[in-house]
Amino acid sequence: MSGQTRKKIQKKLKIRGYSLKTDGLDEILSFVNRFQDAEDEAIDLLLDQLDYQSLKSSIIDKEAVHQVVSLLLEAEAAEEESPSSSHSSIRVVDAFLIPKFRYDPIKKHFFQHAGSLPIHGEASAKAALYRDRLLLLFQRVSRDQHFIKPAFDTDVDTSPSCQFMVGQLSTIQSLVGQRGRRWVMGVISQLEDGHFYLEDLTAAVEIDFSKAISFDLIAYSNNGECLCLLQIKLKKNEIIAFFDSQYKITTGFFTENTIIVAEGEMLSEGIFQVITCGFPPLENRDKSLKVLAGHDFFGCGTLTKEETLRLADLEKRAVNDMFVVLSDIWLDNEQVIDGLKFFRYDPFSEELDVIYNNVLFVEKVMEKLETVLNGFENVEIVPSLFVFMGDFCSHPCNLSFHSFSSLRLQFGKLGRMIEAHPRLKEQSKFLFIPGPNDTGPSTVLPRCALPKYLTEELQKHVPNAIFSSNPCRVKFYTQEMVFFRQDLLYRMRRSCLIPPSTEETDDPFEHLVATITHQSHLCPLPLFVQPIIWNYDHCLHLYPTPHTIVLGDRSEQKAFKYTGITCFNPGSFSDDSTFVAYRPCTQEVEFSAL
Repeated sequence: MSGQTRKKIQKKLKIRGYSLKTDGLDEILSFVNRFQDAEDEAIDLLLDQLDYQSLKSSIIDKEAVHQVVSLLLEAEAAEEESPSSSHSSIRVVDAFLIPKFRYDPIKKHFFQHAGSLPIHGEASAKAALYRDRLLLLFQRVSRDQHFIKPAFDTDVDTSPSCQFMVGQLSTIQSLVGQRGRRWVMGVISQLEDGHFYLEDLTAAVEIDFSKAISFDLIAYSNNGECLCLLQIKLKKNEIIAFFDSQYKITTGFFTENTIIVAEGEMLSEGIFQVITCGFPPLENRDKSLKVLAGHDFFGCGTLTKEETLRLADLEKRAVNDMFVVLSDIWLDNEQVIDGLKFFRYDPFSEELDVIYNNVLFVEKVMEKLETVLNGFENVEIVPSLFVFMGDFCSHPCNLSFHSFSSLRLQFGKLGRMIEAHPRLKEQSKFLFIPGPNDTGPSTVLPRCALPKYLTEELQKHVPNAIFSSNPCRVKFYTQEMVFFRQDLLYRMRRSCLIPPSTEETDDPFEHLVATITHQSHLCPLPLFVQPIIWNYDHCLHLYPTPHTIVLGDRSEQKAFKYTGITCFNPGSFSDDSTFVAYRPCTQEVEFSAL
């Protein structure tokens, strides 16, 4: 490893016109070894500082390197001696403050939207929503090795990786009058009842899934590297994948509004006969960041190489930092009705699922929450952040809800409960994210923070309380995390055009994670199922892919690491007393329950 690092250092110095003595190289190596997880950044930072120095010669020796290293280490020591805490390492980004970027397919780069974004957009904003989603994935797919035309003709049989070359994408408009198979990319839409279409920026064409269909999908390893193409056949509502004579199955929910890449041919009736299709392939996060050229998609501002290096080092040391995530904290859960149950019909399994069982609610939610706070008050190092996700009321806060004053008192009671734990009050932050049935102007996404009328009493007792939107983003040093509270799993399953197969996995949560990551969107449902503010659809984008996605859902606790992205559902605290303790330094998810 040191030999590769030596060659890397010598190459970078040669590019900048420097020559290097042996003692100077050893001095640079000793500095770089301090940052094994960020060697490239450390080398670039040191060379940038060398450029500012008044060097006597282009030949770098130990003395010249030692001066620069001393300056950098002194700056790091001064930073550590300055008063700081875990609070300064955590930044919360409200969804309505996230900058909006659009992709220009002509100039092939992103540009930031200038000016304000009205909540009530014009009709053109709805069309722009779909266009921006499609272009975001199109620019990602256009860099994928399977859709790049080789510069020189090669024999596809000479290399195993070439056997899976699928070809370039065609526009739907160009299919008119064409014969033979073509690859296209578009949005699945139902423009007429019972008729599904594939749309892109040029045209729309009706698609036919009636015959046997083969799905080609990109398979990825856990570190995000592309492994191969999987071929999947669909017949009689079954999805089957095969590769090397071993059957496999893709994951994901195919619903309206999802974007797919498909291969097929035009029939004489003007219908596109789909032969192969699948979700757009994922892209490694580091590769996406290089393309973005310093644009701040996350909303926390851009960092210099020196700042990134320093934060990465601090993050590596923050092994004791912990986030406690709870969902469904019903503050009004004061009375219990034993034995009351409600059922929900699942059309895929054709079974009735128990979705509400008051027998489990023997202990009041507030009492259970106090038990959790008591436990963390007595640990050696208290959690850095508590994330409380809605719903905060057991009844939907709609037009028929008239107990706002009572709910306000419950928030005040919660504030006094937190205040009674002095270590948590002083050393921890508390983040509140509204749920789908909480108080707000509507159920449209993104949802604004809880109204001040409800929370001002709590804020008096807990100054460290933060009330943010749903979804919201949290940055921990260099790590990017997205929190989203929505009963998404059930709604995605209900909206499926094809029942997800259980051949590769029978876990619906894994299907959900695969869908939102490939779509680079938190909620790829049709707008009539889940309305979205047209001008703020970018707040739900997952590009570049974050390090962690927290999906608060009424379903059971789950965790799934997909292509290097940690995703988990903390479960429902009111239903089954479950929550999650998450360690961002190691991305470790600890399931917890009372």
